[in-house]
Amino acid sequence: MARFDRYMLSQLMMLFGFFSLVLISIYWINSAVRLFDWLIGDGQTVWVFLEFSALTLPGVIRIVLPVAAFAAAVYVTNRMSSDSELTILQATGFSAFRVARPVMMFASVVLMMMLVLTGLLVPLSNRAYSERSLEVSQNSAARLLTEGRFLSPAEGLTFYIRDITPPGELLDIFLSDSRDPAETTTYTADRAYLVKGENGPQLIMIAGLAQSLTHETNRLIATQFDDFVYDIGAVTPKEEERALRSSELTLFQLLSAKSATAGGTQRVKQLRYAQGHGLIAESLLAFAATVAGFSALIVGGFSRFGLLRQILIAVGIIVCIKIVEAAIANIVRLQPELWALYYIPAVLGLSVVWLQLSIASAPQLLRFQLPSAIGVKG
Repeated sequence: MARFDRYMLSQLMMLFGFFSLVLISIYWINSAVRLFDWLIGDGQTVWVFLEFSALTLPGVIRIVLPVAAFAAAVYVTNRMSSDSELTILQATGFSAFRVARPVMMFASVVLMMMLVLTGLLVPLSNRAYSERSLEVSQNSAARLLTEGRFLSPAEGLTFYIRDITPPGELLDIFLSDSRDPAETTTYTADRAYLVKGENGPQLIMIAGLAQSLTHETNRLIATQFDDFVYDIGAVTPKEEERALRSSELTLFQLLSAKSATAGGTQRVKQLRYAQGHGLIAESLLAFAATVAGFSALIVGGFSRFGLLRQILIAVGIIVCIKIVEAAIANIVRLQPELWALYYIPAVLGLSVVWLQLSIASAPQLLRFQLPSAIGVKG
């Protein structure tokens, strides 16, 4: 039996690694395309793109891990059942609970990985991602010094330079500011200089024209100027103004938020405390989903026609549990003091697993004693 445990556990880990690699690649490519459009199209280097892509990986793995574990459990159980390996094992007298031991070991490994991901790696990567995004936004002044390209250092802001002289003079400037929904202002200038001010970089335009269009009245006002100062630093966020979001806090920080004496209102602390329990419940649900994939198939016994019906039942169980999880998440978001509800999906999943393994261990519990009753009557 120890050899069987190692054999089944190795099969589960191998298929788990394969499914994880495939799913992570699919999800990562999808997110990498959006990052590529944002970073490369915004004038950043390939190394910055690779850095941001690496910071998104923990979040992708967090999504993929439970799905890959469930798929591995279903695939291995289906194959071993088709090869009669599980049937022979149960015929020797071992219960379904005993046969499920390597699956529970595998699910425990998945549980620990989910705790490390959700409680530590994902928050730290989210924090690093936000900090690097802020650095990229604050580096807009440097990205403005690109000749011959239309750039958007901030939403609603478009900037163009025809040429840059060796002394650093900017020639033929175009700047469109449409951040105000009621008005769009366009600046053009023969030359400009980028200087450092008290509040950040400032653009000094020489010999230009400012055209302001009021959208409500379609009235255009044109003003010529000899020199004009545009505060570029005002369109970039300040690092000291940014506060950590809940998704950037580790599990320990979330669970200790309720007893903290400073930082945020009481409701924010309750929400963060509830979110900490939500992360634990999410990891427990990954454990339950993995074992549920095994128990739903083994309860059907051996069938030469395959276990498609049991596989569909297993998928249906997970879908129903996820629906319950989404409904509970909405309730706790409005009433964070009900954080204990987060554990209901995991408890529900483990209850279904226990019921299925009990049926697989003693299938006679579902049979009616009709033959004996008919014999007595005769």
